[in-house]
Amino acid sequence: MNILIFGPNGSGKGTQGDLIRQKYNLAHIESGAIFREHIGGGTELGKKAKAYIDRGDLAPDNITIPMILETLKSKGENGWLLDGFPRNMAQAEKLWKALQKENMSLDCVVEILLPREAAKNRIMGRRLCKKNNNHPNNIFIDAIRPKNDKCRVCGAELSARNDDQDEAAINKRHDIYYNTQNGTLAAACYYKKLADGGRTKYIELNGEGSIDSIRDALLSKLS
Repeated sequence: MNILIFGPNGSGKGTQGDLIRQKYNLAHIESGAIFREHIGGGTELGKKAKAYIDRGDLAPDNITIPMILETLKSKGENGWLLDGFPRNMAQAEKLWKALQKENMSLDCVVEILLPREAAKNRIMGRRLCKKNNNHPNNIFIDAIRPKNDKCRVCGAELSARNDDQDEAAINKRHDIYYNTQNGTLAAACYYKKLADGGRTKYIELNGEGSIDSIRDALLSKLS
């Protein structure tokens, strides 16, 4: 099974993605990790991407998409979950065409719905487990509140990302995600239209529920 997942920062996308990965034994592939691996490994695509990044520019799609496809092929032979790409409608269309050209299926697209203000509050309360960033801890959510300032799952030390406490940085990220004209939600809309045409499956989830309720809804719709 090959899955693409959308959700704003603060929606629990990483947590749900990890649950999907474990359930279906998929490769959880994050776009940021792809760049780090290619650049760190000194691949030809990585070198090209680094030249742009070193100038403070974004790597163009004709570099980014081949990197993603190569990683999907090498790591996702038993199925994959792609997280963090595409971020706009143009990328969504290019990715779809690239997958079709490579005869790679996109079985399902998942979108976690969450109001912007709720997403911001969740981010500012988020705490990261030093052993596993997908262990859910949030000082503002009773169900996943840390225990004695330690990870509620494993008891490890917790930390807060600096940009999680920066409202300007949060707003900037959300400006990109919630933009329905040329942002990430525009990309999600592209795939929703494909689903309407029967070319892939599209699942919408209420992100305001508990982790367990979102997981149960997701798994029931995937099965």
